[in-house]
Parts: sequence; structure tokens; C-alpha cells
Amino acid sequence: MLKGGLTFGQFTFFAYICIRLYNIYMIETLLISIVIIAAGMLLLLVKVLMQKDGRFSSQHIHDSKAMKDRGIHCVMDQDREMRRKSRFAVNEKITKE
Repeated sequence: MLKGGLTFGQFTFFAYICIRLYNIYMIETLLISIVIIAAGMLLLLVKVLMQKDGRFSSQHIHDSKAMKDRGIHCVMDQDREMRRKSRFAVNEKITKE
């Protein structure tokens, strides 16, 4: 007898049932997840098929007219602008005379 009045056989049977129920719930959760992902992929496929050229529109900032109108550029363009040599820049390198 184990603590609580269970025999070892009863305890192992109880543990077996718990593990089986856990596996059933795990499989159910996995199947629900697969169905949700499949539905999302199906909706994306429908969007691609319904579009004229069959492609998604660009999500980059430099391709957005609204962002260009606001003066917002992509980070690479901003970095390129900042690195450009200004005619007012001071040469900070010390030259040996």
C-alpha cells in the first residue's frame, strides 16, 4: 500500500490513465493548431490567386507612396545620406608634419 490507501497496481493504472488523457489533449491541441495554420495558408493562397499579377505588394518603406510623401525613408537610405561627405565637414585626422 502506498500513501493514501492506493496499491501499487492502482497507482500505476491511475498514472497510465493520466498519461493517456494527456496524450489525447496534446494531440487535440496539435490538430487544432494545424487546422488554424492551414486556414491561414489557404486565405493567403486565395489572396494571391485573386490578385491581378499574383504577387503580394511590396512591404518596404521605400516603395510606399505615403511614406515618401511624409519624408520617411528606409534605414539604409538614411544611413547613406548621413555618411555622405558634407562640404562643411572638418577633416579631423591629424597629419604628421
